[in-house]
Amino acid sequence: MEELRRSYSRLCKEGGAEPQEAVLQQLHQLPRGRLDLATQSLTVDTCRALGKLLQKETLLTELVLSDCMLSEEGAALLLQGLCANAVVRLLDLKGNNLHAAGAEALGRLLRQNKCIQNLTLEWNNLGAWEDAFAAFCGALAVNSALRQLDLRNNQISHKGAAELALALKSNATLQQLDLRWNNVGLLGGRALVNCLPCNRTLWRLELAGNSIPSDVLRAAERAMDHSQERQAAQQENQARTHTLSKEVRCLREEKSKQFLGLMETIDKQREEMARSSRASAARMGQLQEALNERHSIINALKAKRPGTWASSWPPQSRSCGAWHRGRQRSTGESSRKLQSGRLSSSETCLLPTKRTCSCRTRYGGVEPGLPGSSGARLPSVGSAFQVDGLERKVKTQQEQLFLTRQELTDTSAELKMRAVQAEERLELEKKRSRQSLEDSERLRLKEVEHMTRHLEESERAMQERVQRLEASRLSLEEELSQAKAAALGERSQAEEELIKAKSQVRMEEQRLAHLEEKLRLLAQARDEAQSTCLQQKQSVADAQARAGQLSLQVEGLQRRLEELHQELSNKDQEKVAEVARVRVELQEQNGRLQAELTALEALKEKAAALERQLKVIASDHREALLDRESENASLREKLRLKEAEIARIRDEEAQRAVFLQNAVLAYVQGSPLRALSPQK
Repeated sequence: MEELRRSYSRLCKEGGAEPQEAVLQQLHQLPRGRLDLATQSLTVDTCRALGKLLQKETLLTELVLSDCMLSEEGAALLLQGLCANAVVRLLDLKGNNLHAAGAEALGRLLRQNKCIQNLTLEWNNLGAWEDAFAAFCGALAVNSALRQLDLRNNQISHKGAAELALALKSNATLQQLDLRWNNVGLLGGRALVNCLPCNRTLWRLELAGNSIPSDVLRAAERAMDHSQERQAAQQENQARTHTLSKEVRCLREEKSKQFLGLMETIDKQREEMARSSRASAARMGQLQEALNERHSIINALKAKRPGTWASSWPPQSRSCGAWHRGRQRSTGESSRKLQSGRLSSSETCLLPTKRTCSCRTRYGGVEPGLPGSSGARLPSVGSAFQVDGLERKVKTQQEQLFLTRQELTDTSAELKMRAVQAEERLELEKKRSRQSLEDSERLRLKEVEHMTRHLEESERAMQERVQRLEASRLSLEEELSQAKAAALGERSQAEEELIKAKSQVRMEEQRLAHLEEKLRLLAQARDEAQSTCLQQKQSVADAQARAGQLSLQVEGLQRRLEELHQELSNKDQEKVAEVARVRVELQEQNGRLQAELTALEALKEKAAALERQLKVIASDHREALLDRESENASLREKLRLKEAEIARIRDEEAQRAVFLQNAVLAYVQGSPLRALSPQK
């Protein structure tokens, strides 16, 4: 807040002016982004500094400038600064007596600013200049941010109301419009009511105190009720759409969670398969290493045996030696196949097993050894036993290796089957999730289509209802025109009375001219009072201490003035009702007279003997007519007196309000009354 004060002081000094203390105090307080300068007299330099400050200010969201008596130049500078502002949401310019330049500046503001949503323009004179107000309405038509607009007491005529109606046809954001206490009239009211079917956002329109007939007001109320219903339906549709979208998001999140869980399960299964494959590979490596060690031991033992011992053996012993050599060759080939991994299960079953040859039986159950070895009849019997034992171990290890490979094959097949099943489950879940998402999307689209169709049907029904009401109104107008045509004959009888009434009206006009002369004299007296006010300007400085109390009195007087306006409107309505009642009575009397005339014509056709009675009845009828005419004349005289009394009361109240307003403004501002008096 201190930075705002420094910026304001710097801008005032750059403009060659002193900052106002009231503005500095309000900038120091600044409660929650609200700058309230109501009832503060702002100079042009202050308005220029505030306009420059508001161009780059990002803390202020509400700006209240009511009853600041801004000049045209000051208001233009302030509004020019607000054109570049992007944070102010509320602007209050109540009671600043803005004229043509102010209306044009407001039009530029509405065209350029995209953030102001609430604009209060009560107690100004925007409607007194038609061209400037038309520019304001054109800017309102293209504005896309304003939600609430207050135009009370702005002297808006029926032409201004027509411009507003054109703006409302194009505007798509305005929701509330207050036009109370203007001069809209019948034509302006009809123009506003005719534009309401084209506007789909406005749901509150205030037209009291505008001399608009009650049927137009009721039509506007019906249009506003329909707009409120449409707004409620749209809000309900938006809520349902939001709920459906939230449910769709929840379903998508749930399906994504399920998909992620399934992917985690598949990853775990793949990790388990990889671990089991690594364990099997490690086990196979260990078995292969053990087998290689056994083969190396066998080869070492074979290398120790000499190759010439079989030649000293007898023939049967040589055959046994050939058998042993064949067995060693087959065992070596099987070992090489086992090392290379090409040994099948059938070949494993055909590996050489332990056999007993004839030499082992011949030499006491052992195979003959190498010749020349000591300690035995056959020198290589011990090594032969070792070879047999190693061959048995090799066979056992080969069988274990085969079983391990078979187990690895089964495990890999099972893991592949599980992976295929997991992929099938994943595809199934994907299809199911896609199907559920498509179902939810179709359901949402059906719901949106249903709501749209419902809204269109309701809108068509309301349009048909409006068309029926319009047709009924046209038929009633035709009946009224027919009734007027029928009443032309009766109107000819009352022309003489109208001539008399016109003469009375001329007398009233002369009286009004006399009253205008009195008003001119009063204006001269007012000028003299202004001269005396100029002399008493020094004493006004002492009376500024009472400005607060006078402002309260002004508000009370304004409320009193609004009450008087309401009373005047009520009296106007009573007058209209009384005139309508008198017209109805006259029509009833004319109808009765017409019936009597037809009866007289029927009586004339009966017989000549009844002529005397007919003359008597005619004389009675003439007397009754004279009585009725005297009653009508008395009623017209009463009506004229009431109208004169109402006009007198209205003039007195208007003069009193003008005098009070001028006096209060003179005391508050310290300016002469001539500068503040309204234009004639």
